[in-house]
Amino acid sequence: MICLDELGPLAVKTYPGAEWHAGPQRATFEPDYGRRGKVWLHGAFEPSTGQGAVIFSEARDSRSHIRLLEKMMSDFPAERWLLIEDNLSTHTSHQVRLALLAWPNVQVQFIPKYACWLNLIEPWWKQIRSLALKGRRFETEAELKASLSAALDYWNEHKHPYRWKKLPQQQPQLLLGGCRPCLTHPTIPAPT
Repeated sequence: MICLDELGPLAVKTYPGAEWHAGPQRATFEPDYGRRGKVWLHGAFEPSTGQGAVIFSEARDSRSHIRLLEKMMSDFPAERWLLIEDNLSTHTSHQVRLALLAWPNVQVQFIPKYACWLNLIEPWWKQIRSLALKGRRFETEAELKASLSAALDYWNEHKHPYRWKKLPQQQPQLLLGGCRPCLTHPTIPAPT
């Protein structure tokens, strides 16, 4: 199983870190609305090993997604692939569907709409963002790409399988309406 998604656009600017300045009402940081360029980061993450792969592109489009699929197949060799993706239009476009016809050993499973937390790439993106961006200022796209590549290299050197923090029995069960259960509802047993 491999999770695919996009992160971006990432702007060439300052990303706040742990340092905040005391203000009259609350702690603040100096914002940087820099318009020095942007980069789209497309990624693939394999939860069973923790390995990740990314490509950079100028836009979020079908061509970039097909490039990611090709990179995924070369970086994660297997006889068959199960891909977990969200319902983004670039993942379901005509060009991507035609490319997938050429790869019958690739199966795509789409997560339900408005349920991004089911895609295990989301916590991985959080780690990559923290490693690459937190507390740094970028002047050029090349600096931003170099930092993201270094973060990916560091992650892959220290990779580990992704594990859910809670066992399925400890996680709240979702009702058909998509809301979390009320612990006092008479038809739903309270977790023990």
